[in-house]
Amino acid sequence: MVPHRILLTGAAGFVGTHLRRVLATTFPDAEIIGISQHPQAGLTALDMTDMAAVTAIVRHVRPDACIHLAAITAVPIARRYPEAAWRVNLLGTLALARAILETVPDCVFLFVSSSEVYGRSFRSGLALQETALLEPMNTYAATKAAADLAVGAMTTEGLRTIRVRPFNHTGPGQSAELVVAAFARQTARIAGGLQAPVLKAGALDSRRDFLDVRDVCAAYVACLARAEALEPGIILNIASGTPRRIGDVLAELLKIANVKVSIEMVGTLLRPTEIATATGDASRAQAVLGWRPTISWETTLSDVLADWQARVGEAIAC
Repeated sequence: MVPHRILLTGAAGFVGTHLRRVLATTFPDAEIIGISQHPQAGLTALDMTDMAAVTAIVRHVRPDACIHLAAITAVPIARRYPEAAWRVNLLGTLALARAILETVPDCVFLFVSSSEVYGRSFRSGLALQETALLEPMNTYAATKAAADLAVGAMTTEGLRTIRVRPFNHTGPGQSAELVVAAFARQTARIAGGLQAPVLKAGALDSRRDFLDVRDVCAAYVACLARAEALEPGIILNIASGTPRRIGDVLAELLKIANVKVSIEMVGTLLRPTEIATATGDASRAQAVLGWRPTISWETTLSDVLADWQARVGEAIAC
């Protein structure tokens, strides 16, 4: 498939910013209509909870492909504001999917779910396949699981949806609300003399399946390129298959930065329900998309650190 008009929600976010560049390179003749929650140059502002506005933008743009990234993604924020999380993550998704189905039924709808939907299923300790039970353990995960199931059910009405469940991903430009970026920010601040050599951390023994955001974007683009060959409603894990201990990730970052610190464990950084190991099996994505991660973990960490060193350097200069 070579799309001509791509509607991209969440275009101003971490993944959306990277994805806009990849889409423009992969589909140079396509018009990319980026949607953001707030006004931003080159993007269209849209409140995903305004159902009439969501329908209006679909009718105006008439996309032949839509990538739905927009969501309240931070687990603590979703826990603090559950009503907002349900409105954006579930009702906003349903409004967008319904508008596409009724206005441009041939449009490919790429719904970005989350590995968080598996929740308690990770307690098996196995690399989960797409057939694993959805057992969400927090509000964010529950909203994404509900939306995932809802758009999957809409395939019986004709919705051409592809559901992807990405595992943890990081890269340059990520907010310090996420663990790798949080470590990189503190490391850069310590190296720049803006913070005492004490790094705050949560659960260091947990193991997570990390990807580079640029590999994740490559998977989303591959979904559009191969959409014609994919069964509507298909679910694809986007994962590395390699669990990495959080403490080892921190040690690698400190080694790259050549910084020595002491670690302070902070209870507020721990989740109420912690999973020891969460990793995914992406063999289906490899088979149907020809996709697999290509960016080395060392490159990812170096790039995240360099990004935060640049940001800290700008702060020092100011």
